[in-house]
Amino acid sequence: MQLSLNHILFIVAAFAFTRCANDSDPAADKSNFTRIFDNNQFNASYYPVDMVQTPDGGYLILGGRSLTSSSFSGTYIMKADPFGNFVSAQEVDENLVDPVGNILVANGKYYFFCMTAVGLQTQMIELDAMGAITNQIDIGASYPAAASQEGNNFLLLSYDNTNKLSVVSKLSPDGNIIQSRGYTIGAGSDVEAPIIAHFVRSGRQFPFQVGKNPDGQYFFNGFYNYTFSLVFTDLAAGNPLGVVQGQQNNGGMSAILPLDRGTYSVATFNFGDNYLLPSATINGSNVSSATDLPGNSFPELVTNAKVKIVLMTLGTKNYILYGSTTKSKQIALYAYDKTSFKFSGSKYLGFSNPFEIASMTSTADGGLAICGTTYVAGRFPRICLFKISSTTLQGSFN
Repeated sequence: MQLSLNHILFIVAAFAFTRCANDSDPAADKSNFTRIFDNNQFNASYYPVDMVQTPDGGYLILGGRSLTSSSFSGTYIMKADPFGNFVSAQEVDENLVDPVGNILVANGKYYFFCMTAVGLQTQMIELDAMGAITNQIDIGASYPAAASQEGNNFLLLSYDNTNKLSVVSKLSPDGNIIQSRGYTIGAGSDVEAPIIAHFVRSGRQFPFQVGKNPDGQYFFNGFYNYTFSLVFTDLAAGNPLGVVQGQQNNGGMSAILPLDRGTYSVATFNFGDNYLLPSATINGSNVSSATDLPGNSFPELVTNAKVKIVLMTLGTKNYILYGSTTKSKQIALYAYDKTSFKFSGSKYLGFSNPFEIASMTSTADGGLAICGTTYVAGRFPRICLFKISSTTLQGSFN
């Protein structure tokens, strides 16, 4: 990829554009920054999928990119240093498409799932901390949708378009499938159409998710029995253990974070509206409805907003932190006290350019890193990276 000389635009909120002077105050420069990663391919689109902090304090970013050769998105891997400065980028071979998060970690290596443009076969890609591909393993499933970590193993949610199943698989880092179980999405092309539109990015981007709760149940957020639902399973029974039903593809869970046994922090959507609920009691062995969860309405968020949830410790207090995108195209952070579940404050990121959230993670220094999409000149999608110190966050939350 040919990079422009000014590959990264440095932005410091409320100040003019400057270059980061790493020798002025290195600790401060690492603690708070905003970066936009631009290049001279103005007709190209780049968007982030997930991000992790690497042992050197830098950031490994998995992204997608527009392709002229395929309806699917190509794969883009980028590395930034601890100051957020661009280090390297790789436009991966165009046969590897549809990269999905999370980025997973095992034995000092990093992993993500994607699929082949021809054959639609799921691939597990191994990276080193600089973002170089060190191995590629053919998993064989089709349409990967989401992944997560379970100890040293991985969980993968995929869509089997031949048998019309949402499939949850447990895999080892060497690509062996330990367990796998599929659940019907329902018959008919009307059910499948929004799923395919998600994968080719011609329609709604659904908040697919997979994980394991403290009760030992696996769960996936995806399509089951004609409806976008939160489904609980033991990966053994043919039928789910429990289901939190949505409203076909118009309602359901936007994000799920297990807390304690039977308790979750969640976000829901219902016909475009968004709700945050820092403490929700969900029985993974029953059938219920997402619309029965109360939640706090957030009309300032975009329709069917992407929501991310992380746990953070700031000073002596523990917080549940939500991140999302507002209608004014800022990234919003909402904090709740993890003990009382009371609202503790908010913070907004972004100015001038529009910004959209993609991923966020706590950092080794106790701060927060957020990766998102911005639009240079209002029209060219590019990856952005925010770093916020623990001190700055404490000033926003009580």
